[in-house]
Parts: sequence; structure tokens; C-alpha cells
Amino acid sequence: MNQQAIFAPILAMFLLTLTVWIYMYARRISFIIQNNFLPEKMQPLELARISPPAVSNPSDNLKNLFELPVLFYALGHYLFITSQVDRFYMLLSWIFVGFRILHSLVHCTINRVLLRFYLYLTAAVALWLMILRASWHYLGRI
Repeated sequence: MNQQAIFAPILAMFLLTLTVWIYMYARRISFIIQNNFLPEKMQPLELARISPPAVSNPSDNLKNLFELPVLFYALGHYLFITSQVDRFYMLLSWIFVGFRILHSLVHCTINRVLLRFYLYLTAAVALWLMILRASWHYLGRI
């Protein structure tokens, strides 16, 4: 299998992070302008405290995109470097990315917590399966 294929889901995650980042700032700047806040006088914690969910949820989601996805990025590069990319890793990678996209959509819009949890859980299980498989393969070579 083409080892570089692993970079497609990694780039998709990069683009998701960029999209959420842009959406977050669009919501945040709009909120600041509509309420005539002076940004230079706003303390970050104060803005978070007074922001409605439509403004704070995208920010929370962006923070979340720097948690488990960081492991995904590292693992993807590990798989590439060790020439382990195969169809199963690709399937799990796209499951991870697909469910992270759905998680972000829910988190940034309707924010149904239980739905968001199941989407997060599905993505997390796919990632942990990838990590366990890579670990098993590595430990089998020692």
C-alpha cells in the first residue's frame, strides 16, 4: 500500500482544525462587535464567562482538537516512518476523522451532549485500536 496515503486523513484533520478556528473567530468577533466590547479591555476569562454557548462552544471544540488528535498525528507519522500503513489503519483513520468532523459539527452547532459523546467515543475507540495495534506490532518485534 502507498505509505503516503496516511497523510490524507491527517490533512483532513488539519483542515477541520482550521475550519473550527475560523468559525470560532467569526462567532467571537461578531459577538464582541454586536455588544460594543472593546477587545483590548476584555480579559480572556471574562470573555469566556459572558459568552453564550454559540460563541463559547466553537472555542471549546478547538481546544478539544488539540487533545486526542495530537496522538493521531503522531501515530500517523509513526506508521509512515515504519512502513506499516495498510487498509485497516486507513479504515480506522477515516473513521476517526469522520467522527471527529461530526463531533465538531454537533459541538459547534446544536451541542447535544449525549450525541456528541457517542461521536467522540466512536472516534476515540478507532484511535485507541490503532494505537493498540501499533503497540502490539512494536512489542512483537522486540
